[in-house]
Parts: sequence; structure tokens; C-alpha cells
Amino acid sequence: MTARGTTAVNWAVFAGAEPEFARVVEDRFGAFTHHVLATLRKDGSPRTSGLEVRFLAGELWLGMMPGSLKVLDLRRDPRFSLQANPGEGTGMGGGDVRVGGRAVEVGDGAARARYVEEVEPPEPFHLFRTELTEVVRTYVEDDAYLVAQVWRPGEPVRVLRRT
Repeated sequence: MTARGTTAVNWAVFAGAEPEFARVVEDRFGAFTHHVLATLRKDGSPRTSGLEVRFLAGELWLGMMPGSLKVLDLRRDPRFSLQANPGEGTGMGGGDVRVGGRAVEVGDGAARARYVEEVEPPEPFHLFRTELTEVVRTYVEDDAYLVAQVWRPGEPVRVLRRT
């Protein structure tokens, strides 16, 4: 899965390729409980929903209430974008972070059992693991530059600076 040109990888592959970048992203998601998930509705228009996420066992997990519209959206079209909660005010310490990819539903099995043991979510629930196609961090550097770090599987991090 780590070969150049791969279109999607799990969190462990990203963290292995870019450990410092991955730590920053995890810290941004860890700073607040609720984040914003974007999915695609049946008609193709975007839907945004609140969501809690977990980083466990080399995966980025998305847990959802049964029958929620985001579950139906992801079952129909697994593409998503996940935006970390920027927090209060305009400081955005650590930058603005988002992850894009595909969500894969996890049914009964060992991975789900480990998640339940660790997280103790309210039952019933739906669980998705993520396959990443992009990780982006945007931040201000030296009060002069808007910097975007963009990572895609099989590619080095691109850094773009704008004044």
C-alpha cells in the first residue's frame, strides 16, 4: 500500500511517511471533541455534520449514530472531507487541518471489538475506518506567509507559501 501512485492509505502509512506532520494533525483533532465531516448527499450536494474522531491502532476512526444521514451518505458514496475544529477566536494555534479520503464501514469483527473495548461508544453505532487521499494543514508563518502543507499518498509533502 505504500507504493508510489497509491490512491488511498490508512493513518499508519501517513504517520510512517510523515511522522511530524501526522503529530500536528492528531494534536489539532485532539484539541477539541467535535469536528466537521463533509459527505455527499444523494443529489451530489455537500452535507456537513458534527462528528467525533479517534486515532487508534494505526487508523483514523469515524463513529456515528445509527441511521444518521452521514451514514447513509457514506454508504452511497464513501468520499469525505474532515475538518478539525479550529477552536474559539481566530488564533488557530497549530493551523487549520483537514483530511480527505474514503470511509470504509467496519462490521462485526476483531477491529470493531478492539474499538468498542477502547472507546466504549454508546450502542448501537456505525463505525468507519478511513482511507486517506489527502491531508492538508494551513497556517500563518512569521505573520507574513499563508503556508499550506499538502500530502497525498506516494508523494512528498508539498509546501506552498503565499504573501
